[in-house]
Amino acid sequence: MASDDVWILGITMTKFGKHPTKDVIDLAAEATMGALADAGVTMREMGLLAFGSLMGRASGQMLQKQVGQTGIPVYNVSNACATGATALRVCHMAIRAGDADFGLAVGVEKLAGAGLLAGGSRGDDSKNWTPSGRFGAVGPIDGRIGTETMPGVFAQIGLEYGHKYGGTSFELFAKISEKNHAHSTLNPLAAYSKRFTLDQIMNDVMIAYPNTRPMCSANCDGAAAAVLVSDAKLKTLSLEQQRRAVKVSASVLTTDPWEEACQVLPNVNTLTRQAATQAYEKAGIGPEDLDLVELHDCFATAELVHYDNLMLCPEGGAVDFFNSGATWRDGKTPVNVSGGLESKGHPIAATGIANVWEVATHLRGEAGDRQLPDARVGLAHVIGLGNACGVHILERAAA
Repeated sequence: MASDDVWILGITMTKFGKHPTKDVIDLAAEATMGALADAGVTMREMGLLAFGSLMGRASGQMLQKQVGQTGIPVYNVSNACATGATALRVCHMAIRAGDADFGLAVGVEKLAGAGLLAGGSRGDDSKNWTPSGRFGAVGPIDGRIGTETMPGVFAQIGLEYGHKYGGTSFELFAKISEKNHAHSTLNPLAAYSKRFTLDQIMNDVMIAYPNTRPMCSANCDGAAAAVLVSDAKLKTLSLEQQRRAVKVSASVLTTDPWEEACQVLPNVNTLTRQAATQAYEKAGIGPEDLDLVELHDCFATAELVHYDNLMLCPEGGAVDFFNSGATWRDGKTPVNVSGGLESKGHPIAATGIANVWEVATHLRGEAGDRQLPDARVGLAHVIGLGNACGVHILERAAA
C-alpha cells in the first residue's frame, strides 16, 4: 500500500575524523547499528537497504554480512557527493511506492589522508588534443580555461558570483569560514572542533584563491545511516517512537538541465535552485519558514552562492544576507550549526545523511549544547559534481 508520508524513525552518524583501526564496513556497521537502535527496530524489519560508498570496494551486501542478512534488496548507490542523499531518496521512493514499510540508508567513506579532491588533468599532450569518441568529444579544461580540481572550481564559482553581483572579498569568504569553525566547537562528532580567528584563516595556506586551508572541506573517515518508515507503519509503533520521528516533507534529487556552458563547466547554481524550488513546493513551505539549514559548504565560496540558490535571500543578495548575521546560530536562519563540511568533515558518501542527521537532531530537541530553541522545520542540502543535488526538508512531529 502506497504511503503519502515518510518519516525518519532513527538516524545516527559516527564521529568524523581518523579511524585507522576501522575499515569501511566497520564504520558502516557502527552507523547502521546506531540508527537501528535509535529507531528501536532491527534488521529483520528492514524492507530494503540503500548503500553508498565511492572510494572503497564496499557494498551493501558486504555490510549485510556484518549486521544481518535477511534477503532484502540492496541498492548500491554512487552519485558523487550526493551519494548519501541519493540513498535516502531510494528508500523514500520505495516506501512511498508501497514496496516496503521500512528502509535503511547508509553512507560511508574512508578519506583521512586523501588530500584535496581533484578532477582530470590535461596531460603532456594537451596541445595536441583531438576530439574522438563519446568520452573524448569534450576537451579537459584543466590548464586551458580554468581548473578541474575542486578547490579551484569552487573558487571560480565564488568569484563569478562576486563579479555578477558585487560585494564579495577575500575577507568576506574568510568570515563565512570563521562562523562555521566557531559553530564546530559545540559539535563533539565533528572532525575538527577548533575556533579560528579571522587572521588565522586569512593567513593560512592558500589552496585556491580565495579559499585558504580552513575554508576547504576536510576529507576524513566517517559513516551515517538512517531508518525510514511509512506513515501507516509508524502509527503502529510506540508513542515514544512516534514522538521522536521526523517527517520527510520533501525529498528531491535533480541533475543539470541542458545549458551550453555546463557541457564543459559545472553549474552548481541551476540544479540547486531547481531542487530547492521543488522541495519548497512539495513541503508546502517557503525559505522564510526554515529554522535551520545544513548546506553543502565544501568550500567557503560554495556556502555563499548556496544562500542564493536555496533562496534564503533575494537573488543577488547573499553578501547582505551573510553580513546581516542571519546565518550564525543566533541569527534569523542559522546555517551549518554543525560546523559544516569545513569543520565537521566530508566523508563523501556519508555527508548527505550526516546533514540530515544534524537537522533531525535539532528538530527532536536532542542537539545538546548546540541545540537551536524551538526548531520545527529544517533543510538539508548536498551537491555532487557530475552533477547531482539532493534537498530534504524535515519537520518535527506534532506534539
